[in-house]
Amino acid sequence: MEGKPKVSSKIIPLAAHKGAEKLCELCQRVARLQCTECRVTFYCDAEHQQADWVGIHRRICQLLVPIRTQRAGQIVAQRKKLIEICRSVAQQKLSEGKHQEALPASQFCLRCSVDVHGPDTVQLVPAYLLLAEANIGLGNLIRVSELLSQAEWSVLKNPDCGHAVQHRLHRSLGRLHTATGNLEQALLHFANDIYFASEEFGLDSPITCRGYFLMADAFAKQGKTPVVRSLYSEVAQIWHCRLTNLLENRIQNDNQSDKAQQVEVDDMLRTMLEFEQEDFRKDPAQVARVAHCLAMMWFLAGDFRKALGFGSTALQAGQLIPNPDLTEPVQSLLQLVHSLQTESHPGSDESQNPASA
Repeated sequence: MEGKPKVSSKIIPLAAHKGAEKLCELCQRVARLQCTECRVTFYCDAEHQQADWVGIHRRICQLLVPIRTQRAGQIVAQRKKLIEICRSVAQQKLSEGKHQEALPASQFCLRCSVDVHGPDTVQLVPAYLLLAEANIGLGNLIRVSELLSQAEWSVLKNPDCGHAVQHRLHRSLGRLHTATGNLEQALLHFANDIYFASEEFGLDSPITCRGYFLMADAFAKQGKTPVVRSLYSEVAQIWHCRLTNLLENRIQNDNQSDKAQQVEVDDMLRTMLEFEQEDFRKDPAQVARVAHCLAMMWFLAGDFRKALGFGSTALQAGQLIPNPDLTEPVQSLLQLVHSLQTESHPGSDESQNPASA
């Protein structure tokens, strides 16, 4: 029963202590139903219970029992554990584009963070940003603005909060201003994002690299194609070096954080590849580099079909130059994929091009 909650029972008003009105877990309106498993979580209707079950409750149902039945001094450790679970679940759903499903986990993460750290502390900023990201995906920009204002105020009161927090705040503000069309403000925030990310993680880190890509998107909306090309070239170079190193060490993407990053990077690189292929001043070297990145990424992820498709695209573009530094690594990757396919599926033909899949 992974997708559906246990049957709810109606709350019996006389069974509740006087003055202890139960509120819906999602909307904080008066509750009429309760979870029959933990019996400490309440909902205004079945729709909100289902949304919470899919979003986070099935992961934390029994963990809530001791937290909501013990004294405050005994439950800090359990609440901190819940914060990490909710943060992980919300980030995973956001990486999959499931913004609506990410809301319950994001909201509960913020609620637990307030309980643990207090209402006006910088420790709440990651939870504000997580909930803001879910709402950006749903187009709830007024709510996003409110959450980011709270996060910004917390950071202003704690200027020594660290570069990582500053980078995440400016990235979220940049995305908000991009969505509202305030592109100059968006570019200012992305510039700050890149600065703080580079201070914390380095200029060539994937995290900083994402800032370059988001800045390029804002410039693209302004029609500044040469700047976009320059930023995309930087992104492609960083990821090409990183993926080449991963390939040489044959590091597979086995954990959830890698898979979440894979979704983001795939979307980023595909956007860049489409930009180059549609531009009348098409740069074959850039097409080859980006397609080679996608081929290496999918090879490391174990999807040989996509690796072959993007590898073929890279080889075709590289042969237009020609440049052995571009074509030889691609040819080696294609040969490796073919040899591994032959070993695992003798006699099969998997060479069709899936680059558009």
